[in-house]
Amino acid sequence: MKQYYASFWLLLLLLLVSAVSAMAQDPIIAISGTVRENGTQQALPGVSISVKGSTTGTLTDGSGKFALKARLRFPFTLVFNMLGYDAKELEISSGSQPIAVVLESRAIWTNEVVVSASRVEESRLKSPVAIEKLDIRAIKETPAPSFYDALENVKGVQMTTSSLTFKVPNTRGFNIPNNFRFMQLVDGVDMQAATLGVPLGNAIGPTELDIASVEITPGAASALYGMNAINGMANLTTKSPFTYQGLSVYQKVGVNHVDGRDRDPSALTESAVRYAQVIKNKFAFKLNFSYLQGTDWLSNTQTDQNPQNLNSANPRFPALSGANNPAADLWNRYGDDRSGNVPVAIQYNGKTETFNVRRTGYYERDLISPTVRNLKFDGGLFYKLTDKLELSYSYRYGLMDGIFQRGNKIQLKDVTVQNHKLELRGADYYIRSYVLVENTGKSYNLNPLATNLDLNNGSNSVWGGRFQKELQSQINSGTDLATAMQRARALADQGRAEPGTAAFEQLKNTITGINNWDIAVNVPGAPVTGGAALWQRSRTYHTEGQWNLGPRVKWADVVLGADARVYEVIPDGNNFVDFSKPLSDRTTPGGNNQYYKKFGGFAQATKLFFADRLKLNASLRVDYNPEFNPKVNPRVAAVYTLAEKHNFRASYQNGWRFPALFEALSFVNNGSVRRVGGLARVNEGLGFLENSYTLVSLDNFTAAVNKDVAADPTGTTAEKQARAALKNRGILQVANLPTMQPENINAFEVGYKSVLFDNHIVLDLDTYYNEYTGFLGQVEVAVPKSGPVGSDASVLDMLARAKQDRYRVYTNARNKYRSYGSALGVTYNFYQKYTVSGNTNYNNIAANKAQDVFITGFNTPKWTTNLSFGNREIVRNVGFNVVWRWQDAFYWESQLANGRIPAYQTLDAQVNVRIPNLKTTVKVGGANLLNKRYIQYAAGPTIGGLYYVALTFDNTIIR
Repeated sequence: MKQYYASFWLLLLLLLVSAVSAMAQDPIIAISGTVRENGTQQALPGVSISVKGSTTGTLTDGSGKFALKARLRFPFTLVFNMLGYDAKELEISSGSQPIAVVLESRAIWTNEVVVSASRVEESRLKSPVAIEKLDIRAIKETPAPSFYDALENVKGVQMTTSSLTFKVPNTRGFNIPNNFRFMQLVDGVDMQAATLGVPLGNAIGPTELDIASVEITPGAASALYGMNAINGMANLTTKSPFTYQGLSVYQKVGVNHVDGRDRDPSALTESAVRYAQVIKNKFAFKLNFSYLQGTDWLSNTQTDQNPQNLNSANPRFPALSGANNPAADLWNRYGDDRSGNVPVAIQYNGKTETFNVRRTGYYERDLISPTVRNLKFDGGLFYKLTDKLELSYSYRYGLMDGIFQRGNKIQLKDVTVQNHKLELRGADYYIRSYVLVENTGKSYNLNPLATNLDLNNGSNSVWGGRFQKELQSQINSGTDLATAMQRARALADQGRAEPGTAAFEQLKNTITGINNWDIAVNVPGAPVTGGAALWQRSRTYHTEGQWNLGPRVKWADVVLGADARVYEVIPDGNNFVDFSKPLSDRTTPGGNNQYYKKFGGFAQATKLFFADRLKLNASLRVDYNPEFNPKVNPRVAAVYTLAEKHNFRASYQNGWRFPALFEALSFVNNGSVRRVGGLARVNEGLGFLENSYTLVSLDNFTAAVNKDVAADPTGTTAEKQARAALKNRGILQVANLPTMQPENINAFEVGYKSVLFDNHIVLDLDTYYNEYTGFLGQVEVAVPKSGPVGSDASVLDMLARAKQDRYRVYTNARNKYRSYGSALGVTYNFYQKYTVSGNTNYNNIAANKAQDVFITGFNTPKWTTNLSFGNREIVRNVGFNVVWRWQDAFYWESQLANGRIPAYQTLDAQVNVRIPNLKTTVKVGGANLLNKRYIQYAAGPTIGGLYYVALTFDNTIIR
């Protein structure tokens, strides 16, 4: 055995010596030359020059000159790369004289390749569905503060900003800040945080230095991607270390809140570093790090969404309108919603009158932290097993703070998401597995925080008793109703924790550190102060594979794919629970982890006809979730090319969306209203599906009862209420909610794309029509404690909050919803490197005659427009870009807030200066330069101007 080991080591030594000798035999070759722009003959600094098939490379200097010295053998090929120019390859057979190379400038790219539309590489011009792309050049030239912000200027995209660190794109309507319907992939990994139920593409995704491209597919993409791509997807691709090698450093310094209206002017900083290296053409690695810190935008709009004229307020008393409304429910104040409503009955004008009064609540500005952070780190190891087979492992980590809006506002604090990915990729196939680990850290929910802060000053009945006594006293003294209400509130609020005091901060910190939102004054055995912590932990396991059969099938290009996903949730007893526990123990922490699964597969075939002028594409996907029956998603599409330049397309697809984890399995007690998933197992023992009344009808019922009680001259108040309740029982609407089913869409699209006038004009037009069935949303219901709905006992239960259990339930809409729209994009290179481009987008929804069980919320402006004008090099090494955006007014509807969103317009601009000798670019710019304050959704933050200076040192060699 020792002899074999000795022979092995001797052989290995001989191989190493042979390899070293072979390398030593290659002579040192010195190559030099210049690179200029075709036409102008200007020297081009910063051009990447690499030796094809090796790790050798360099960059041109400020005069466009380069010199390369390495051990090489003639002939070899040099590859010249620079953003905005066609790449060029040049074979070198001798080194006798300097090389002169010219590169062709391209203001408009006509040969862009995209992947997302069909899951295989294809020309963007001939994509079977609408697709948009931001490449490296577009990202570098955008005046937006980050590449992610630049998505807002892409045709068909609507961006929702909850925080500096938290932004979510959407396309073609039904927008919400936690967008279940829009998928975000980063290098093939779905970035959706499982329990938060929202994609975190900008929070744990690529840094500014590592992003290579972003592809946006507006509209349904579920026929190929399944699950949550029913409203579209964004595919973010990072730079390969085999292609982009070297060191890059990025530093941005900015300022926002310049007008001092919401907060003092504040600095924003972002730092990033990227390093990538190839070792002997086989092994490569890359490392990325970034850190952002700033002062967040503030949500402080005080729109009253429960005005005096509504039945949930006091419609018979005009004196209680506007600022005098005691039942006001303001956008950015919490604790004053329906759960904080206190009926107050007094003798007024000789009648028994019952007034709706809300608890005082607390403003968002007093409940949140203004400072936000976002730390990102990722690294990857890549190994080429052969020239066409690569094995890679990557790790991604993100930590973030910020504000996030779901059913309520959530203060994200120390949220972490980790991702491990292992991938084997060949020339025509890949296999990928990854796990996402989510931990919400020290986050908390603003609504239970505000509610419990108020309840620490007395339960609703205790507080209401103080209010009622003082109100009656004021009325008896001749005080007018509105003033009497204000004085009664002041007395009832005595002893409450006031913002800005040490007592308030201490109580707030105590509540946000408790993961039980019940409070002892309402629930015996609950924490004395109540809680508001949001402690959620989950893991997502995903495996997928894809195989392009290529020449193995002669009649068409066939692609096969399959995937499997498992969500694992660790029960916290407050947001997610173990449903195998008895109902009485369900809200205690711990228990069996909960699992939610999905499996799917697809087949796609593409065939060319008529000398490649007609491309037909068809795919069929099947998805299965054990909670539901299997669902089939077909897509058919055609692209016809006329006269080589005019590309017409049409497509149809059917898509399904399984409920997200929060929609399916949540079990959240929030302000004495439990927010629950819609699966049948969640309903067991509770009865919210089959034994409940809608709260909308309960508001109307209560208003009718109060009116009749005031008009009834005989009996006690309780007797009057009972008679009025039974008289008005027909107003109560039985919810009769169906067991949750997947959401469905039928999507039709036609489009046209062309490059005209010698590649100077690009036209892109698409029109769509969508039909949604089983749309998922939330409805609030009340379950009577004394009897089944329809009985006298259940009707009388609706008079007293203590005799009801209230739920906010995820369920399916009863109506079909039809949306439609169109988008037009034009890019025009009108003179040298001057380019003007723009897009206009129209989205609308058809009205339904019948009222649905809940408000679906289209939440999309009818019209949006973007217009940009720029020149990447107006003079040597200096470029600029200006973007104007306008958005129409529209109405926003959600469970948290409703109201009109005013139209707004913004102006963004940047000037960049390259310093070739320092390999550095300086970019000075601003978003919303004129500081015209605006909001993007109801209860959202007010966004002002953000001004920045960014420096990028880039020593990257492109190979």
